[in-house]
Amino acid sequence: MTSSPSELITLDDGVLTLPLATADNGTALDHDLVLAGAAQLSKVTRGDVDAGAILLSSTGKNFCAGGNVAAFASAPDRVEYLRGLADDLHAMIGLLYETGLPVVAAVNGWAAGAGMSMVLHADIAIGGTKTKLRPAYPGIGLSPDGGMSWTLPRAVGPGRARHIIMTDQIIDAGRALDLGLLAEVVDDEAVTDTARAAAVKLAAGPRGSMAAIRQLVHDSASRTLTDHVTAEAKSISRLSATPEGIEGVDAFVAKRAPDFRSVR
Repeated sequence: MTSSPSELITLDDGVLTLPLATADNGTALDHDLVLAGAAQLSKVTRGDVDAGAILLSSTGKNFCAGGNVAAFASAPDRVEYLRGLADDLHAMIGLLYETGLPVVAAVNGWAAGAGMSMVLHADIAIGGTKTKLRPAYPGIGLSPDGGMSWTLPRAVGPGRARHIIMTDQIIDAGRALDLGLLAEVVDDEAVTDTARAAAVKLAAGPRGSMAAIRQLVHDSASRTLTDHVTAEAKSISRLSATPEGIEGVDAFVAKRAPDFRSVR
């Protein structure tokens, strides 16, 4: 029996796990999971779900093999259908950033098309030796969605990003690690456990610090150095007066491990 999207989304140890694909439809991006994920992320932003990190994953052999092209082809109005899918995915991505939570991706197997786009939104992407990334859009005569044309240039530079997307390059795990698209490559059997362990560690850490780090790195691309170091100064001074900031500094001075959970 196929599980419903709500059953596949879990919250354990402070980690909100959002699968993007299942074995159904060849691990294509699952629209129902996108909608269900967006609903959960919206609850996080409202404070109705207490999560400290997000784990993007799959229940199939691939992280996400891209969009469901067969569904594209059978849509009565392809323009309307593709626009709806893209808008829903982009709404989920917007909420992913709005939560301020660190994002980890367990990138097993292929991450193609929208799957590759989602890898690029992770703060920490863990791949396996057989992990492969591919833009995939030119192969079906389409252009990127999921923010790929925004995130990839910031990761590898605009010239290399154009080259990768336009020539539809297959990027193996080693090259993805060299380019900074993956943070770590482990044995294929260990991808999910390693990614989850990273997410659990982040969720147990200082949430204000994690949110600030993510925001500062994200904003750095559009600021001058002068403006950015001013933002850094405001952030570090503000955090010093928060319960987590006080606990962290006091624990360091007392030569003990900080207990951030105790002050939330």
